[in-house]
Formats: sequence, structure tokens, C-alpha cells
Amino acid sequence: MGLKLKEVKPERDYHDILSSIESLLRTQKTTFNLDDLCSYTGLSKSAVYKLTQRRLIPYSKPNSKIIIFKKDDVDAYLLSNPIDTHEEVEKIATNYILRNKWDR
Repeated sequence: MGLKLKEVKPERDYHDILSSIESLLRTQKTTFNLDDLCSYTGLSKSAVYKLTQRRLIPYSKPNSKIIIFKKDDVDAYLLSNPIDTHEEVEKIATNYILRNKWDR
């Protein structure tokens, strides 16, 4: 009637826990370096460099080498250009038709 304990590999469990904690801590930061930004957004370094080169995402270069991003700016960029759902498009179309009735 003894309890059977699940066999675990402690080093793997600790690694998973540490990775989870690091991920959570990254989301709490107010500024990101390039690696943090890539981890936070899932974008590759190449993609981020292209965004900065095209000036599509705000960034700072305090010492002309390191690139720093504000979390609020990153979130604003990620949420820009929302795509309307079918329901929203139907509402917009219905409102347009009702406002712009043509005399026949």
C-alpha cells in the first residue's frame, strides 16, 4: 500500500523551471535588448534588424552599438494593423449601406 513516486530527472526539471522563470521575467522588463526582443516576440534577429533598418519599429542606440527597445513600443507594433473579423466587416458594411441609401 506504499505510494509509488514518479521517477524524475532533476536536472531536466530544473532546466524547464528555470526556462519558464526566465521567460516570465522577460515579460516583466520595460526595455529589451535584441535577444530579449527576439525571445519576447518570436522574431528572428534578422527580422528585427530589417524592422529597425526600415524604421518600422522604434528603438534607441544609446552607445551607437547596442539596440534597445521599449516594451510599450514593441507591444504597439505587434498590435498594429489589426484585421477585422467577418462579423466586424459585416457591421461596417451594414452601417455604410444604411447611412448611404441611394434614391432610386
